[in-house]
Amino acid sequence: MDDKIAPHLEELTRALGDLEKTGIRAEFEKLIAFRVPPDVAKESILRKFGGKRKTLKVKDLSANIKNFELTGRILDLGEKSIRQQAGTQEKPSRLYTGVLADETGSVLFSSWRELPGSIGDVINIKNAYVRIWQNRIRLSIGEQSPVSKISGSSLPPLSELSASQKKKLIDIGAADFSVDTIACVLKLSYREILVKGRKSRVISGVLADETGRLPFTAWIELPGIDIGSIIRIEGAQVRIFRGMPSINILSSTKVSSIGSDETGKLSFTFESAAKDPVPLKIQEINSRDSMFDVSIAGNLVSVRPGSGIVSRCPECSRVIQKGNCRVHGKVEGIWDMRIKAVMDDGTGSVSVMFPRELAEIIYGKTLEEAEQLMFSDVSKDAVYEDLRRFLTGRYLAVRGNSSRSEFGISFVAENAWVPEEDLAVRVVELLRRLEPDEEDGQDKSPQVSGGGIELA
Repeated sequence: MDDKIAPHLEELTRALGDLEKTGIRAEFEKLIAFRVPPDVAKESILRKFGGKRKTLKVKDLSANIKNFELTGRILDLGEKSIRQQAGTQEKPSRLYTGVLADETGSVLFSSWRELPGSIGDVINIKNAYVRIWQNRIRLSIGEQSPVSKISGSSLPPLSELSASQKKKLIDIGAADFSVDTIACVLKLSYREILVKGRKSRVISGVLADETGRLPFTAWIELPGIDIGSIIRIEGAQVRIFRGMPSINILSSTKVSSIGSDETGKLSFTFESAAKDPVPLKIQEINSRDSMFDVSIAGNLVSVRPGSGIVSRCPECSRVIQKGNCRVHGKVEGIWDMRIKAVMDDGTGSVSVMFPRELAEIIYGKTLEEAEQLMFSDVSKDAVYEDLRRFLTGRYLAVRGNSSRSEFGISFVAENAWVPEEDLAVRVVELLRRLEPDEEDGQDKSPQVSGGGIELA
């Protein structure tokens, strides 16, 4: 080996693991063959396969992050044969899948290479990345992801990591598979569905504790459980739909009522949990992957393109373009109205979606009236432009659900109103700021000058 190249290869090995197995050495040698200086080639390889790698915990994982390091214990491991298309031919491959866990949670993983460990072993993964698959975060281990087996790890044992985690509702997320919790039932409904040709009754509703709320579905009967009941749930499955977790009660889940002697020790009651949620700061909304049934308040600083009149597919309700649905092809669209806006409260901003019912309320025009405006104006964007003029700067409170996708946090509103009590507080604060300054004796009351109001 060239003495000038050896130190750089040693540094790459320390940073990225086995260079032969990952193919990184071949990449390095290719750069050298093109007369790239060794130090420049090394930096290029580090930027491509290493960069500024972060060491993360499972709870830190979110959509589309990459180039990080993670250590976890293998809870489950399996493999299956996959036939991949390679040009005009199919190439047989093996895909290794399972569950990896640390003290903060569990995550599904997939790897196109055999891992140096089995169930119960601790492995370290470098240059890993995250993808969303079937509404769940999935840890992906690629060909350039060095994996090593760790001995003497301080991680909790397999039995502890495999057990259901006791959690408050606010802490349940995509990193959880099985949880235990105590909550009260806020809402309850029943419906019948067909399962393998047989009718089955499904119970759905909303759970709440002092930290938040989550929807739940029960595939078993819940005798003695009704709205207002405070229950203990053990071994419930966590499902993720559009980024939002929900509690799934199966036949293996144990559900029991909390006795009166124990309810007195809880941090919540049905009455306290049933109160309307207090508006949160948008900064807090943005710090979490999802939040169910919460409220925020702020100014609509922007009405985004795509607001106004849209045409939807009658089959799947997707917005169609030029009469074409990307799933069902040529269709006769159905008119609908929506508003996509950006709300800001000074701590952060979030994209808020208002469906037709709320759009009609805050816009002050029905869908039919908006259609008349669209057809009477020569511009197809007449409704959008009218929405911008009418809504930009408005102060609103909204209640609904937030979730994170590859495009960031979005908030789907289910209710909206002008918070009059908050408005009064804001007016008093503004008047206080406009009062004369006692120290310098200057009058800061508003004065009319020219085209607006200014401070004297």
